[in-house]
Amino acid sequence: MESPKSPSNSSNGPSSAPANVPQYAKPDQPGIAMNFDNSVSIYMVVGEADGFVDSARDAFALIKEAESRYPGWARTFYLDINGHRGEHHGYDADFLEFQQELFFSTMAPFLTAFDLPLTGPLLNPENQRNDLPDELVIGPAKS
Repeated sequence: MESPKSPSNSSNGPSSAPANVPQYAKPDQPGIAMNFDNSVSIYMVVGEADGFVDSARDAFALIKEAESRYPGWARTFYLDINGHRGEHHGYDADFLEFQQELFFSTMAPFLTAFDLPLTGPLLNPENQRNDLPDELVIGPAKS
């Protein structure tokens, strides 16, 4: 993932960045907001009492709802985490994994950009996917 603030290297030919790079402005309130540039901002706040699985399902549900309401629009996801502090880059093990493993592997492909407390703002170098699965399954695979 690339930082949206980093300059592009024009010596490498045409940019492979997504066609519609959204403007960065975190919404004032959690939820889904339509932006003036035909992009969507998704803002989620994880509370101290929120667990990993519920937070993952809530994040996925917000992305899914944004795609349903605004099909194909560029999506930017903003995340704030209250509590869950620990020795893993400032977070407990669950919310380090949430940001570093789960978000990058599961959520990021369905976003144009995202801003996590662990990473700051990042731009997906690939085009955002809009073919979200019906549900997010967390846990051992069913046989």
